[in-house]
Amino acid sequence: GAGLTLLASGVWRRPTNASAAPSCVLSPEQTEGPYYIAREKVRSNITEGRSGTRLRLRIAVQDAATCKPIKGAAVDIWHCDAGGIYSGFEAASGGAPGSGSGPTDKHTFLRGIQFTNSKGIAQFQSLYPGWYRGRTVHIHVKVHLSKAVVGHVVHTGQLYFSDALTSKVYQAAPYKSRAAARDTFNSTDSIYRSGGPQSTLSMKHDGHGGFIGTITLGVHRS
Repeated sequence: GAGLTLLASGVWRRPTNASAAPSCVLSPEQTEGPYYIAREKVRSNITEGRSGTRLRLRIAVQDAATCKPIKGAAVDIWHCDAGGIYSGFEAASGGAPGSGSGPTDKHTFLRGIQFTNSKGIAQFQSLYPGWYRGRTVHIHVKVHLSKAVVGHVVHTGQLYFSDALTSKVYQAAPYKSRAAARDTFNSTDSIYRSGGPQSTLSMKHDGHGGFIGTITLGVHRS
């Protein structure tokens, strides 16, 4: 799979063939996965005291037809913690099938919704995700064009990280305490191979031991 290149500035960027593409493109759709919960909390800080490397996300949403930013879109994200566990599905996390009957618990860590500002940007304070069996490291995302949060869904996708960067992050606690070895990487993840390179976050250090991840999602309004 495509990785990121570490520049002298400390910024991790996509490969030339990806970054050279037009910025106004339709972002690839990917599976919602088994751990989605609708109507999550509207909040920017989704950490709820979980441990891990800090990750600030800046997700821009734009109209793929006009390249104009979309204000007021609801950006809905969710991902596992450093141990590979999803809130709401702790009994079914770690690579096990999701619960067909819905959540197994009432926890809500690492889930949240933010509305895009006048520049089309939604921001979250989160943590670098862990991994679980059968999947590379990722964050789930949905974009709704409705203040009702569960309104018209215009994008369902996943956001990815450079494996090289992930390996560096996982050398620190709490990631390094995992008993099992990570078993799936970008190059061996079948979901990543279908749009993953175009959905990889651009990362840079935040100056405080964490990272800032940015990406622009191009969507169709209808």
